[in-house]
Formats: sequence, structure tokens, C-alpha cells
Amino acid sequence: MSMPFPHAVVIGASAGGVQALRDVLGCFPARFPAPVLVVQHIPRDRPSGLPALFDGSCALPVAEAEDKEPLCPGVVLFAPPDYHLLVEDRATLSLSRDEPVLYSRPAIDPLFESAAEVFGEGLLAILLTGASSDGSAGVAAVRREGGTVWIQDPAEAVAPVMPASAIAHAGADAIVTLRDLCRRLGSFTP
Repeated sequence: MSMPFPHAVVIGASAGGVQALRDVLGCFPARFPAPVLVVQHIPRDRPSGLPALFDGSCALPVAEAEDKEPLCPGVVLFAPPDYHLLVEDRATLSLSRDEPVLYSRPAIDPLFESAAEVFGEGLLAILLTGASSDGSAGVAAVRREGGTVWIQDPAEAVAPVMPASAIAHAGADAIVTLRDLCRRLGSFTP
């Protein structure tokens, strides 16, 4: 259960994800000294509204990522509509209009894969509820690079396809309920 403090946290969610994210993001302790990057599948053709939705329910500042934005500890950044969110290096994010992955842009796989390449064993990846197999390749990349993966228990997920697919494809370091996930996040102390 115990792991070193992560250098970065990436979170992916789809169907049912807004409520799951509300629970999870509310569990991050104040002054969490690592960046938290989130992909929630959202429609491409309208503003996401996610930062406003989570502002106030999370102890950390919440914003929508911008291209070439510095990667700051203790900040939650959401992928904007119609862009993949990527980790360029340990200091910088980028946005991409590359092809959708499994019909999604933003997609979870590009974030997880780019973050795994940059942060390796210092990465914590969390995959939540969803109705596609997006996230499976990303989870495999994180595990291959030595990072840690926590996946929501499919039995608890609103849409179990995404977590079940990732578990079947790449396994997980822990399969967790949202309550257990919150307990684990709360145990990180700066």
C-alpha cells in the first residue's frame, strides 16, 4: 500500500466520471506537492465547465490546461475540449490536436503514455469509471515504465468497461473503491 510520494498524478475518467472525480479530487490534501492532470471525456464542441464545477470542492486550485503551460505542483489541470493533454517534460505541458483515440479527444491514453515516459516510477495513474477501453494502453505504459496504477473497482464503477478493460489488458497495482482511493490519497503528507 505504501508508495513514495508521486512526482505527478494523472487521472482518467469517462461515463460516470464527473461524480467519481468530485469524490476523488475532494480527497487531495491541501498543499499536495505534485501536479494533478485529469482527462474526463467531454464533448468537443462546447466549453467543458469542469474547472468551475470542481472549484471549491477541491482543496487544490483547479484550471483548464493551456498549451506550453508550466507543470506546477499542487494544481489540478483538466484537458480542454477537443485537445489531448500531454506531458512534454518535467516542466511543461502541451496540447495536441492529433487524431481522436477510440473516438475521444481528449483521450486518456495520450496523457498516461506521455506522463509515463517523463515521470517513470514517479508517476501515479488513477483510472476511474468509463464505457470505452481508452486508458488500457496508457495503464500498460505506466506499468511498463515503473509507475503505480490504481484502478477503480469495476463492481463499483457507474460504467465498468473502462476499468475492467485496463485490468484485463495490463493489470493494476491496486483495484480500489472510491473510499479506499480517498484514504490512500489522504495518507500522502508533504
